[in-house]
Amino acid sequence: MTTAQFDCQYCTASLLGKKYVLKDDNPYCVSCYDRIFSNYCEECKEPIESDSKDLCYKQRHWHEGCFKCTKCKHSLVEKPFAAKDERLLCTECYSNECSSKCFKCKRTIMPGSRKMEFKGNYWHETCFVCELCLQPIGTKPLISKENGNYCLPCFEKKFAHYCNFCNKVISSGGIMFHDQQWHRECFLCSGCRKELCEEEFMSKDDYPFCMDCYNHLYAKRCAACTKPITVEIMNR
Repeated sequence: MTTAQFDCQYCTASLLGKKYVLKDDNPYCVSCYDRIFSNYCEECKEPIESDSKDLCYKQRHWHEGCFKCTKCKHSLVEKPFAAKDERLLCTECYSNECSSKCFKCKRTIMPGSRKMEFKGNYWHETCFVCELCLQPIGTKPLISKENGNYCLPCFEKKFAHYCNFCNKVISSGGIMFHDQQWHRECFLCSGCRKELCEEEFMSKDDYPFCMDCYNHLYAKRCAACTKPITVEIMNR
């Protein structure tokens, strides 16, 4: 570049012995460059001149000293941050303002940490535990009660009823007989082993019998014909 050509591209002032800035291979004096090309700071609204750092985020610009958390005013330079409603927030302020609160401990669930959701509420993974064994439930099956959530083994241990016949858990339904519970399919006639859940039955010595077996085994017999006098006949 010749001496005659080494002038400011905008004001044509000589740049010999002066500071200048190259823009698209064209030289500008500092004052012209700042006036034409400087971005304006989002915080203070002043131009970010060539001798200052220009911090950019999503086509918005800040002076280094103006790049702060909107809420606590701590510097965000070289620190993690998040944006909400066009505001920049440090991770702590963002968490306090925007993150979910744990239903158990009431503390903020920090961004990036794993959280559990159940019935519209959120828990830290380590707070979402079985009320009985206190082990994290995670994504395992659970049963919820008014006083908390239970993993299936603990729920069965604490609340479930067991069939008087097979000793297995009655998960739904069931038959109550003499203060004992039975699976519907386990409640059988003590004589012929027919299912009684949809049948009329009688009890003898705390054992259930279908009407046929009861009449056959225990009904009184007619003195004349010796045939059983059935319960139906006696009740007429």
